Amino acid sequence: MPARRRSSKPLGPAACEGDARKLEFIEDMTANADEVQLRVLSEILKRNAETEYLRRYGMGGSTERKIFKERVPVVAYEDLKSEIQRIADGDRSAIISAIPISEFLTSSGTSAGERKLMPTIDEELDRKQLLYSLLMPVMNVSVPGLDKGKALYFLFVKPWTTTPGGLPARPVLTSYYNSRHFRQHPADPYTNYTSPTAAILCPDAAQSMYAQMLCGLLHRLDVLRIGAVFASGLLRAIRFLRLNWRCLAEDIRAGFLSSNTIITDPSVHAAITARLCCPDPSLAEFIAGECAVEDWAGIITRIWPNTKYLDVIVTGAMAQYVPTLEYYSGGLPMACTMYASSECYFGLNLRPMCRPDEVSYTIMPNMGYFEFIPLSNDTNESSTPEVSSENIPVELSEVEEGREYELVVTTYAGLYRYRVGDILRVTGFHNAAPMFRFVRRKNVLLSIESDKTDEADLQAAVDRASKLIEPCGARVVEYTSQAYTKVIPGHYVIYWELMLRNGGEMPGAKILERCCHEMEGAFNSVYRQSRVDGSIGPLEIRVVRPGTFEELMDYAISRGASINQYKAPRCVTFQPIIELLDSRVISTHFSSKLPSWTPRVMHA
Repeated sequence: MPARRRSSKPLGPAACEGDARKLEFIEDMTANADEVQLRVLSEILKRNAETEYLRRYGMGGSTERKIFKERVPVVAYEDLKSEIQRIADGDRSAIISAIPISEFLTSSGTSAGERKLMPTIDEELDRKQLLYSLLMPVMNVSVPGLDKGKALYFLFVKPWTTTPGGLPARPVLTSYYNSRHFRQHPADPYTNYTSPTAAILCPDAAQSMYAQMLCGLLHRLDVLRIGAVFASGLLRAIRFLRLNWRCLAEDIRAGFLSSNTIITDPSVHAAITARLCCPDPSLAEFIAGECAVEDWAGIITRIWPNTKYLDVIVTGAMAQYVPTLEYYSGGLPMACTMYASSECYFGLNLRPMCRPDEVSYTIMPNMGYFEFIPLSNDTNESSTPEVSSENIPVELSEVEEGREYELVVTTYAGLYRYRVGDILRVTGFHNAAPMFRFVRRKNVLLSIESDKTDEADLQAAVDRASKLIEPCGARVVEYTSQAYTKVIPGHYVIYWELMLRNGGEMPGAKILERCCHEMEGAFNSVYRQSRVDGSIGPLEIRVVRPGTFEELMDYAISRGASINQYKAPRCVTFQPIIELLDSRVISTHFSSKLPSWTPRVMHA
């Protein structure tokens, strides 16, 4: 395969000799993308030649790409559930990997309402650490001097459990933060975090947030960058500050944690006590003065004045939070540095200081073996195109600029030609490696943070809740939804248009409140956990007056939609349509209690 024309400038200049080596590594990998891909696939197939999965498809020990693509099918999670369940139940034979599966990474995507279990092996942590090590050398090209201060990153672990066979099952970042790579990383000016490790590893989100915010305030003049994994996570931190600044200021004023502090974890308490070593009334007064004012515009740069940028994911569903972050930060740049998932870490943004709507990720060909299913221009957002002779997956080196593709990955941990579900658009090339813009998650309608709710999930929840209004002689004749993020935390808004039978009556507020709770109980475990830990707010039902959805159709037809093909959208993002719906609302109702969720033994 001939090398692609270089369409990006070489990286540099490097900030130091160590950075130069890392940038040279990126240049080498991307310049020889197809050769690296062939090597990666050969390594995966050679080491796993005797696995049950590859033998089933007659690979016979071959490491040839052509044979692999002819014999091994493209699969989705449902196709692998039986193999994953056997591993989860304790079968340690070489089912999909010759190297023992060390744990499962729980995906934010779900199957039958539960998190998907993605197999991984210990050496994957080394591969992830390699990608992490490339981020700062790239960032230093654009933002010098980051080694002269600290990073205020709000990082959290989630509660985790085990499978019936005893393997850990936990989110990918919870796994990484608990690994030796994070806990025992060598001294490095670029990993000089304000938060003590004990606070990050505390499973109680409220204690962890309080401790991390307190340390961030103590080091406010040292902070050069502020971040969280998702944009929504950083906004949660700002909301926490708004609700708790008085307690934080009093602890700083006193120089010790108050007797009624929420921090009860002994290791976190000890770590904070060591940092909160003396009273600082002037800092306390400053924090109180800034936080007591009504207008919080620019609060980030007011409290942390040396901040150079925000390090948060603002692509995909997170793009909805960009205006709010701009308001709180006073327009600071937002850096999206890497592209990763539970299945695999994929690549990094080589222009991290670009605008949020310009973010593209360069796939690093050493991280896994990648294929791409071409999507036609008329592919529906909610459809899952079948692989056929018309859309055979193409290689990393064969994608075309401007086209959209569905990502397929083969990993060292035993996923073969697995459909990740991400839709990507090629925006250019760095050397021979393509750069992709994240377009969307396949089939996802609603998402506030790590939750992903598709049309089938939403329909099932509406069906379940609507049974509560049947005794009133009412039924849901039409509905739609939006992910509402103008408040923190964001929440789902469901618009219902109701019809009454003869003699029926409009359901009362208590019944519709129960409908909200019933819908939440019908959503998957990722949503319910996010509600319990506070990253998603209570679901809201907005009842609209009769005839609203006919008006919605009239509006769509006036803009060129076909009356024969029109169907009500199940999720709306277009502001004029949202304004139309909101202008027809006759009552609003919120869920008044949390849905049930507890960590439990994980099954595939």
